Amino acid sequence: MFRIQTMNKISPLGTDLFPKDKYEISGDISNPDAILVRSADLNSIEIPSSVIAIARAGAGYNNIPVQRCSESGIVVFNTPGANANAVKELTIAALLLSSRNIIGGINWTMSVAGKPDVAELVEKEKSKFAGPELKGKTLGVIGLGAIGVMVANDAMALGMNVIGYDPFISVDAAWHLSSDVVRADSLESLLVKSDYITLHIPQSEATKGLLDADKINIMKKGARIVNFSRNALVKDKDIIEALEAGKINCYVTDFPTAELLNCKKVIGIPHLGASTAEAEDNCAIMAVRQIIDYLEFGTIRNSVNFPLCRLEQRFPYRLLVVNRNIPNMVGQITTNLAGANINIQDMINHHRDEFGYSIIDSDQKIPESVLDQIRKVAGIIKVRVIFK
Repeated sequence: MFRIQTMNKISPLGTDLFPKDKYEISGDISNPDAILVRSADLNSIEIPSSVIAIARAGAGYNNIPVQRCSESGIVVFNTPGANANAVKELTIAALLLSSRNIIGGINWTMSVAGKPDVAELVEKEKSKFAGPELKGKTLGVIGLGAIGVMVANDAMALGMNVIGYDPFISVDAAWHLSSDVVRADSLESLLVKSDYITLHIPQSEATKGLLDADKINIMKKGARIVNFSRNALVKDKDIIEALEAGKINCYVTDFPTAELLNCKKVIGIPHLGASTAEAEDNCAIMAVRQIIDYLEFGTIRNSVNFPLCRLEQRFPYRLLVVNRNIPNMVGQITTNLAGANINIQDMINHHRDEFGYSIIDSDQKIPESVLDQIRKVAGIIKVRVIFK
């Protein structure tokens, strides 16, 4: 029986996928095999030693101590693309909000509620809230993953000219991207040409503070910026100074802070990017399927710290090994198996940065003594066996 701990409310469309005869699911469970989480912060808690997988029902994973998990052999999953449509729709809405001063107009209209001459006041004051159309303007999309591709394609459908920048675009994303999207050779070349800029990249040490004073200075005067990725991608101090100086016309962010909200040209949205019932359902379904695949078959898909690794299981015994990516790891594992006359029928080994992962199939049961020998090899982090 596998034990799954939920750290937040997870959509039942996901949790109901766990076979009841093989899984116990609860928010209060001891020694879980896996954790399902949305927004709960795991950085400051001790993760039980029994845990071998954590699945985040969402794309971001800043609330999970990924490096600490890697050191313990815990595979961390996220659900890229599951909430893409929700974020895409809000991004398109944000482009409109940044252009037409819709919020300012609505707020003004509410302020004249109850006055007898509302119709006359509307005609007199409406020019204060005018703004440009999106059609014919240039949108720069930074990051062409699942969300960025959808934003780029829909912006094209609205008649915008779209420039995309992503030096790490995947083959799958490229297949789905409109051929009319212009590829930027550099971030700077995108910034100097764009009337609107939208961010769709993960936060990392390399992307933190990506849009700072230097980058803002090369943008078009009056450019509009939309951020539904992560707050730290943009330097708040620099964006506020640019807004107050008139260099930037509007900043729409899903991550408002006290400082940002003191600036009239900031539209703060309360982290609603993926806040739709459909997105929560999609994320939960994807996260649960990844946990099941890993616990029952050792398959890794959409991990943020270990490589993609999948091998059809055609033999009854499966050995799974998590290790550091150092020389002769596979050789030492297979030598121990050969020493016990264990025949390897099929295997695969992949690595990602400093960690590696092996799936080894056999038609023979692997004695516990052999597993202990493998565990003692320097660099081995975690060993387990699946029997089909």
